[in-house]
Amino acid sequence: MNTNLSHLPQDLPRPTDDGAAAHLEGLFLPKLTLASTDGASVNLAGLSGRWVIYVYPLTGRPDIPLPDGWDGIPGARGCTPQSCGFRDHYADLAALHAGVYGLSAQTTDYQREARDRLHLPFHLLSDSSLQLKSTLRLPTFPVAGMELFKRLTLITHDGRIEKAFYPVFPPDQNAAEVLAWLRTNAQPGHQPGIAR
Repeated sequence: MNTNLSHLPQDLPRPTDDGAAAHLEGLFLPKLTLASTDGASVNLAGLSGRWVIYVYPLTGRPDIPLPDGWDGIPGARGCTPQSCGFRDHYADLAALHAGVYGLSAQTTDYQREARDRLHLPFHLLSDSSLQLKSTLRLPTFPVAGMELFKRLTLITHDGRIEKAFYPVFPPDQNAAEVLAWLRTNAQPGHQPGIAR
């Protein structure tokens, strides 16, 4: 197993589109409040303006082994490169009036370690009880006694899902794909706002 979390193995298996996100475009985010790594709570339905919400399975940590067989699960590996891509393109996204959140089923404390270690200029949201699995029917998968979200990225405008990227592959190119879509679908508007 490759233990460098920032590097994607060359033989990473490509996830297939199983249709699990086909229903998302056009839906509104639910009235759901999630904990953020800044210590606040974010009401998804109250997000105004444009937001990029990338949903990922699990950010690895240098001090904790990844689950057995992680690299062989299509779509599992790559959360760190994906997050770093959004970090590196954060100014470009902000210039297009788009805010960014990462979202996973990990606890806020676990996410805070990743945010600090990776120097992310945005916050991560915790849905540790998988509420978005039932409210939006987001796809999940089981591994090592956990249930984790499959990787997908949503672009929302005033709480409505405009675009769903699924499956996301390779994960380190996701931010560039999002930027390209935003540039093609630019909307005049205001800076993104948060409802707490």
